[in-house]
Amino acid sequence: MRPRDLRLDACRGLALWFIFIDHVPDNVLSWLTLRNYGFSDTGEWFVFISGYTCMLAYGGGLQQQGWRTTTVRALRRGWEIYAAFLVLLIAYFALVWVIGGGVRYLDETNTGFFFHDPGRTIAHVLALQFAPVNTDILLTFSILHLTFPFILYAMIRSATITLASSFLIYLMVQLFDWHVPAWPTGELYFNPFAWQLLFVIGGWYAYEGTDRLQPILQSRVLLALAIAYLAAGLFITLGWHFKPLEQLVPAQVTQLIYPIYKSHLAPVRLLHFLSLAFVVSRLTPREWHGRIRPLMMAMIRCGENSLSIYCLGVLLAFMAHVILIDVSGSLVMQIVVSLGGIAVMVLAATLLTWEAQFDRRGPRLF
Repeated sequence: MRPRDLRLDACRGLALWFIFIDHVPDNVLSWLTLRNYGFSDTGEWFVFISGYTCMLAYGGGLQQQGWRTTTVRALRRGWEIYAAFLVLLIAYFALVWVIGGGVRYLDETNTGFFFHDPGRTIAHVLALQFAPVNTDILLTFSILHLTFPFILYAMIRSATITLASSFLIYLMVQLFDWHVPAWPTGELYFNPFAWQLLFVIGGWYAYEGTDRLQPILQSRVLLALAIAYLAAGLFITLGWHFKPLEQLVPAQVTQLIYPIYKSHLAPVRLLHFLSLAFVVSRLTPREWHGRIRPLMMAMIRCGENSLSIYCLGVLLAFMAHVILIDVSGSLVMQIVVSLGGIAVMVLAATLLTWEAQFDRRGPRLF
């Protein structure tokens, strides 16, 4: 096992900022985030890092703590995410009611079902079958953490077979549309059968992949291929916004890659994330210092408290959306609400870290 890498918290903190910016509709600052420059976005980073840190925290302490304690800790973390999801929904419904009177912003937030039929909606919320806009990922994270003891047991028995089995489940999603149903129709947006692959890859990489892949990851040829794929993804995704570029993409390529379903973690998204993770790992040192240290520390603080900050970001994004509609949607206001929201997230994360120094708890893995 490797010691915890602060780059993970920094990447997770930056991802939280990007998610907040992306969750604000019609926000020009979204051009600073990942989603406009490649097939994958911050969702892939979150799931991979979660699997990695789960293995470090639970797998690393298995010999000293035993299976009973390790299983309880993992299940408790899954429960914490589920409980945070429920608390977030209470705050979300209340905020929509206070600001919109139970009439406005129902479609944008997907909360109309609650205000029209609260009893049935709450029942499906408790059954992990319904989530308002921007809260979907918490359902999948809760499921993945609750199943982690089984993943850890299988990984210890055979990491290779576990990784292959995970890929087989992912393949069934791509070929036969395996999914978890949602209410009232459709499926969970972050399909656990698909996204579990990134979670398992993260766990496998922490368990034995770091050492096994080291010779391969030093390959300059592989680095060149990864950069080339990222460049191709950049060109194609820019074509979604600039039609002249889209017309330059060969028809054979479009037929091969489309449709790119995020819910099913389309193969081009998976490959894009793996290429990006490889390049970032190769080009960034493990100990990151320099003039941007205060900015890095702000990212790390948010990454350390990612569950709380994610939930806060959902509420802040809704309030920013309301401000842009009811007050002003100008470029200056978009910048103000975006930077202001990030500042609130950093302040909250700093306070949570300060508070944790007086009340030590288990590791934060989401």
